[in-house]
Amino acid sequence: MNHPQKIRPLANAYVEVARSDSPLTHYHGSCSVCVMPDGNLIASYNHGGPDYWMRDGFYAEACISADGGKTWENTLHHRLNHARAFRAGGKVYILGQLATEGIIANPDGTKRIKNGHKMGDIAVVCSADNGRTWGEQARLTHGERWHQAPSNVWYKDGYVYLVMEKAVYDAMNCWNVNELAPVLMRARETDDLTRAESWTFAEAPAFRDMIDFSKTDYFGIPYYATPENDEAVLAPHRRCAPMGWLETQVVQILDPDHNWYDPNGKTLHLIARAHTGLTGYACVVKVTENDDGTMTTGFVYAPSGKKHFYIPLPGGQMKFHIVYDAQTKLYWLLSTQATDSMIRVDRMPDDRFGLPDNERQRLVLHFSRNCIDWCFAGVVAQEQHPKCSRHYASMDIDGDDLVILSRSGDENAQSAHNGNIVTFHRVKDFRGLVY
Repeated sequence: MNHPQKIRPLANAYVEVARSDSPLTHYHGSCSVCVMPDGNLIASYNHGGPDYWMRDGFYAEACISADGGKTWENTLHHRLNHARAFRAGGKVYILGQLATEGIIANPDGTKRIKNGHKMGDIAVVCSADNGRTWGEQARLTHGERWHQAPSNVWYKDGYVYLVMEKAVYDAMNCWNVNELAPVLMRARETDDLTRAESWTFAEAPAFRDMIDFSKTDYFGIPYYATPENDEAVLAPHRRCAPMGWLETQVVQILDPDHNWYDPNGKTLHLIARAHTGLTGYACVVKVTENDDGTMTTGFVYAPSGKKHFYIPLPGGQMKFHIVYDAQTKLYWLLSTQATDSMIRVDRMPDDRFGLPDNERQRLVLHFSRNCIDWCFAGVVAQEQHPKCSRHYASMDIDGDDLVILSRSGDENAQSAHNGNIVTFHRVKDFRGLVY
């Protein structure tokens, strides 16, 4: 039935920023969008697929729009994976990781990616003219393995903050989110952010160093049993890696009445996608800025003294994106909605990707005053076919609108995960959705 009050997508129409000409072997991902002071939009996305993964490094693009996202012009070919574009000190930067590590040999002589994705050192490129031209790529680390997605940035006291995830261990034979440590990075906005000495890195533990698996009871986490360092085969083509976290966002609690509020302004909270086998959870830790300038990552505690590590978050099982709107004093959440996560793994249709918690067809918007109680604002975009994904999106505030860049797919995509198009969406007058 077509009820007059049925939910209708806010921005199902899109502008196609990129499309693969070989969708079964060439994918797009790591979509980031940034609004510049002059009104231009900067977008960044990468190329993926078997041919690209086995090359040295990664291949990605940056492009610019001078008409609000209606048309796009490529301005940079870069080598950064999991990259995000952000503003700082009158410049725009794209920061990601070089994806040079992870190709290993199989016994038969063929090659594969060990952890499902390549990792590498953090690197950055800079533009001093709002994204029209770009400088040389500069490394911020050397000989390390880093991971992320195009997550958010936070600005405070003249500094910019963002999270990259360091692979602390190298024990996993599968997707290694169990080994990642979300590291908060801080730099003064006006410094040269292509210089390693401009950045301070927080001390941070890996997931496996924070969680005692024997004590995670009463709420079904982990949902599936797995070996310590390898994945469990749950059904043909359905595998589950040990639980972990990834794709971390950073926020500051600004409400003095909030239980997490720090009156000294020296605490930020990291909210990460929770890989549990279930939906609707995220992980949270706090980072404290110490008097000597260092930063330390640790647990959030409830008033009872219990560790408050898992929190409710719609779409927390997939990559999400959080921005703070100072005008409404609300946090806005862009995430993926699940509808059928309790189906038995062995009864999943063949055209569904991954595990039951891995649906990717609905991109939805929520708002919250406290990062816990999320109010549904609307469906941004949705598709019906299991391959037609709208997911892994980033967003920024453009005046009265939200601009969104989505890793998307149509019926020609290799899978819901490996999309073949990059789509731009605009949610107009987003503050009018508050109720």
